[in-house]
Amino acid sequence: MKKMYFIFNLSSGKATIGDMLGNVIDEFTKAGFEVTAHPTQSADDAVSAAAYACDNNFDVLVCAGGDGTLNNCLNGIMKSEHRIPVGYIPTGSTNDFARTLGIPASILGAVNWIIEGTPKYCDVGCHNGEYFTYISAFGAFTSVTYETPQQLKNVLGHTAYVLNSLLQLTNLRSKRMRVEYDGNVIEDDFIYGMVTNSSSVAGLLSLNDFLLDDGQFEVTLIKKPANPVQLQQILHSLLNMKGEFDKEYIRYFRTSRITFTVLGDESVSWTRDGEYGGEDTVNVIENHSRAIPFLIGPQDKPAFTE
Repeated sequence: MKKMYFIFNLSSGKATIGDMLGNVIDEFTKAGFEVTAHPTQSADDAVSAAAYACDNNFDVLVCAGGDGTLNNCLNGIMKSEHRIPVGYIPTGSTNDFARTLGIPASILGAVNWIIEGTPKYCDVGCHNGEYFTYISAFGAFTSVTYETPQQLKNVLGHTAYVLNSLLQLTNLRSKRMRVEYDGNVIEDDFIYGMVTNSSSVAGLLSLNDFLLDDGQFEVTLIKKPANPVQLQQILHSLLNMKGEFDKEYIRYFRTSRITFTVLGDESVSWTRDGEYGGEDTVNVIENHSRAIPFLIGPQDKPAFTE
């Protein structure tokens, strides 16, 4: 019988996992797993719990929660020398990484996806020593995910993020940055920058033509617009990302390693997988290619190399 360590966040999203725990554990047990259940006790509890599962001969780790809970589990796994396969039950408000993997939205659908899944190795990002699954970003709207109250997320779901984002439109400020990658250097004023490995960002932006295991990030940098009309053009370009961009204001490229240096006096806040990511002056982001195996069910359009 395979040993499963099941980490779950009772507060994530609309707090639905609590009502389904019996069914979830029952399904895993019927599938031949011996389940050890661990409800998270604090923001960082999943980090130590995931490391424990890797270091104590469990066969698989399952995480039920939002992008932040998965991020904490990932950091625990990456700190261990023995990285076990990961199954993900998305119960957060946006679940960007789950959209990328193609995981079913329903809890029992995700459970069956894990039971039927096979391990596929995914790239993992590292930002100044801390790991992320799908995004590290700075600038406009990046604080929305960790500043939106959990109670509001539980009631309104993804709508809560949209409402808080609209409140920030009147307070956009640019950051002077030096960006270095693959022998290139860019210096400019940016209102936003993101390093991603995902098909979805904040449940709004859709990115195409990417792979989860190619060792490359997709980088998007947005320059400061001169007026509201230009801002509207930028937003329209972002919301219709199908490979065509407003190249006057948006820089888009791929790289496996990139460095951001703050040139102004003000600090710059980052977010990693929707959680607060610090305010360092120099930010080095690296791709750890095919670092963690995720249990992936059948997909019509897999985002992996063959």
